[in-house]
Parts: sequence; C-alpha cells; structure tokens
Amino acid sequence: MAKARLQPATVLYPVPAVMVTCVDEAGKPNIITLAWVGTVCSEPPMVSISIRPPRYSHDLVERSGEFVVNIPTADLVRQTDLCGVISGRDRDKFEAAGLTPEPASVVKAPLIKECPVNLECQVRHTLRLGTHDMYVGEIVAVHAEASVLGAKGGIDAAKIKAFAFAAEEYRALAEQLGTYAFTAKR
Repeated sequence: MAKARLQPATVLYPVPAVMVTCVDEAGKPNIITLAWVGTVCSEPPMVSISIRPPRYSHDLVERSGEFVVNIPTADLVRQTDLCGVISGRDRDKFEAAGLTPEPASVVKAPLIKECPVNLECQVRHTLRLGTHDMYVGEIVAVHAEASVLGAKGGIDAAKIKAFAFAAEEYRALAEQLGTYAFTAKR
C-alpha cells in the first residue's frame, strides 16, 4: 500500500496526558495539562515536560525550578481537559476543576490528591527548542496510592487507568499486548 508523504509534524502518538503542578513565589499553586512529556533517563530518574513560553505555568516552572507530574485516571479526563483550556492567570484551576492540592515531600509545588501517582521533580536542564521550552526534571520523590500498586509493590499500569492524547483526542489505554521481553522467553 502506498504511503502519503506529509509535512513534518508532531505525530508521535499516543502520548501521556498529565497534569503538572507548579507554584508562584507566594506559594499559589497552578495546574497545566501537558501531553509533551516523557521519561528521559533511568539513573537518575528523569522526565521531561515541554511548555510554550506564553503559558502562565512556563514562568512558574522557570522561576521555581520545580514541578510535579500528576498522572490522572480516566475518571479525571474532564478535569484534565479543563486545566488545559483555562488560564491560571485568571482562575484558580484547583477550584475550577474541583481538585485538591496536597503538600509534596520535597518540592513546593503541590500534589493533586485525586491523581493516584505523583512525581516530584527538580529541574536539571532547560532546552529552548522553538515553540516550546523543555524542562528535564529529576524525580526526587514518587507518591502512589496503595490501590494502584501491584503484587511486587510497583505501580500496576492497568490499575492507574491512565489515558493518552492522540491527534486531538483523549484515548483510554486498556488492552495488554505483551510484557517486557516476552519475545525472548521460551
């Protein structure tokens, strides 16, 4: 089958849909919904988030040097979307979305109580890329509800009921297709 050649674009889908929290100098928290996020290093554990400079949260992360990646469940898709379409300059997103800030253990930015997994991060690198600036954050603390832990004590992805962003749509992640290295097992 012939393939059409398209213009270069960000079509690497799906990508995680997360809510990132940050704070201003006075400690006022904000939430930004991001899909340009990912794991970038295992040791030390690091993730990246990319934010457009005009966004309110960009300056908060830039000045504070920290953020929290909060992984929402599919039940929080409306709140996740809302936090991506209203500005924290104008409204308190925690109040607007009916979400609860909880103190983090290392960084000043709060956790979102309703999200079952929270990654506290300190910025280690900033890359100016064009329309977005990428912040590479070292994960300095992880919080997980007992309800999403598996038999071995790690996070069970199926129990999180996370969702992804793909071509302007939020998509559920449900079906397991295999396990790590299943092709090498005899």
